[in-house]
Amino acid sequence: MKLLLFAILVVIVIWSLRAFLRAKPERIANKVRTLIIFLPIIIGGILILLGKFLFSLPFFAVIIPLIKGKAGLSLWQFVRIWSLLRILKQQGRFQFGQRGGISSQSSMTVSEAYEILNLDPQKKYSKDFIQKRVRSILKRVHPDISPDCAKLASIVNTARDTILKNL
Repeated sequence: MKLLLFAILVVIVIWSLRAFLRAKPERIANKVRTLIIFLPIIIGGILILLGKFLFSLPFFAVIIPLIKGKAGLSLWQFVRIWSLLRILKQQGRFQFGQRGGISSQSSMTVSEAYEILNLDPQKKYSKDFIQKRVRSILKRVHPDISPDCAKLASIVNTARDTILKNL
């Protein structure tokens, strides 16, 4: 019986390899891309059905950057926003649930502004480069997303003004 199962497995593997060798690269790429998206969804769904909700979270986290809607964030964008929030929370300039402007906009130091915009304070930047950096950040934290993002946008604009004032 084991020999029969092994023989069937070998035949399936050989048939799969021959089909793989005859396939066009574009078709293989599309199948792999589809597999990369749907396999974690299927595994995560099975784990949820089995009651293993926490074990399913990594599978869904893997596909978040792959399935990106019109306003979706890629994993890299999410990491950059998270680091911006972490920096602002350490400085006491941002807390979730707060609305309104920054209480001490004028007290932002130049080094804090460079850190918020993820720039090296030792380098000299042009006004255009700083504006491009601010625009790229503001695309991710646009005020229309939520009131908390409006506060982030005002912090980024304050950082831009501080750097441009000290050029």
